[in-house]
Amino acid sequence: MNAVPPPGCPAHQPLYGPEFAADPTAVYRLLRESGPTARVELAPGVRATLVTGYDAALHVLRSPETFSKDPRRWKDLADGAVPADSPVLPMMTYRPSALFTDGEEHSRLRGAIADTLARVEAGALRDCAERGADTLIDRFAPLGTADLLGEYAQVLPLLVFNHLFGCPAGHGVRLVEGMSGMFDGVDAEKAYELLISTLADLVELKRRRPAPDMTSWLMEHPAGLTDEELIHTLAVLMGAGTEPQQNLIANGLRLLLSDDRFAGDLSGGTLPVQDALDEVLWTDPPIANYAVHYPHHDVVYEGTLLRAGDPLVVSLAAANTDPALTGHRHLGNRAHLAWSAGPHTCPAQGPARLIASVAIEKLLDRIPGIELSLPVEELRWRPGPFHRALAALPVSFPPAPAVGDTDRPERPAPPPPSPPPPFDPRSPETDHPRTTWSRAAAWWRGEY
Repeated sequence: MNAVPPPGCPAHQPLYGPEFAADPTAVYRLLRESGPTARVELAPGVRATLVTGYDAALHVLRSPETFSKDPRRWKDLADGAVPADSPVLPMMTYRPSALFTDGEEHSRLRGAIADTLARVEAGALRDCAERGADTLIDRFAPLGTADLLGEYAQVLPLLVFNHLFGCPAGHGVRLVEGMSGMFDGVDAEKAYELLISTLADLVELKRRRPAPDMTSWLMEHPAGLTDEELIHTLAVLMGAGTEPQQNLIANGLRLLLSDDRFAGDLSGGTLPVQDALDEVLWTDPPIANYAVHYPHHDVVYEGTLLRAGDPLVVSLAAANTDPALTGHRHLGNRAHLAWSAGPHTCPAQGPARLIASVAIEKLLDRIPGIELSLPVEELRWRPGPFHRALAALPVSFPPAPAVGDTDRPERPAPPPPSPPPPFDPRSPETDHPRTTWSRAAAWWRGEY
């Protein structure tokens, strides 16, 4: 029963590699032939069941009495059938956070998150996002070309979270490297250790010097989080607020710059940003396959046996594009599952939409003549089972002046940026998942 079929075996469709990244929709279409659930491999030797039907996804997400979020129930992992160095383990193994808990423990940890997020003022968040966006746009606006992923969409959420967490600027590059390595599966365990050690430093700092920031608010919450719970709660918030956020921004910009339904309105001065975000959340949600659950006991669903302790991965992307929903994905309909559903629904939907909206509106307002540098079908996607993430988003535009930021604190002015080397999105270099994150880290080292 624990035998692992070879990669590519039809019994376990692989959800990794460039082929899946290039056209996941075709894979979901193939898997639907098996019904609302199908057997997959998340990485070599890591078996799971993918939930592809919309109704089936809601059933799993809303039935905590049947399906647990606690990975300590994962039978293959307990039996030693999962490779110890699998790149998906840092995203799937148990940590003491709201993401991997059920019942009262989950309610306590999630309550601390929800109450802390509620203390973030929308106006202050908007101002922070706008100032960060202006800072980044000033860097490339005079140049006439940019990679909107590595130079904008990946960096802006980190700037915002650096402010929200009260994180010292020197921690930025370490957080970039840690989060990127986990999502991309590049030295995933090492990347996770870097992320956790950086957040542990932050917790230690805030224990000594609390401030009006999310880290300090979590510390003082009546839930009484331990240092270990604080570190892993911050890791969840960082993970949910950076990788998915940058994908939402980048995928939204890709749609606005390539789809005639939206691009046609841009030239007329109307920015249908909210409609574009809704479309992306339906068709290319930033996190495509995750929300992992484990049956408490053997369950038969639609004629398929779901065994206790076998991971059920909810395909938010496949569920959203379920043919049974044809006609329901019109603009303004927000019944998609991009934010998940049930007890583990994302508690930060409002802030996430606000940051993405500000990022897109600010860019299109500052640089109205922006265009993709290559046909949209030639854009490349980063491989990985969990996210829907572009490898790069190269654009060109008439050079625009930098506007500066008069509200920024006084500090020594950084040297003016040198024009980056020519960026070729077709270069083999872009196949390496760290390429755009390395570019993001380079921007992060500047004086923001």
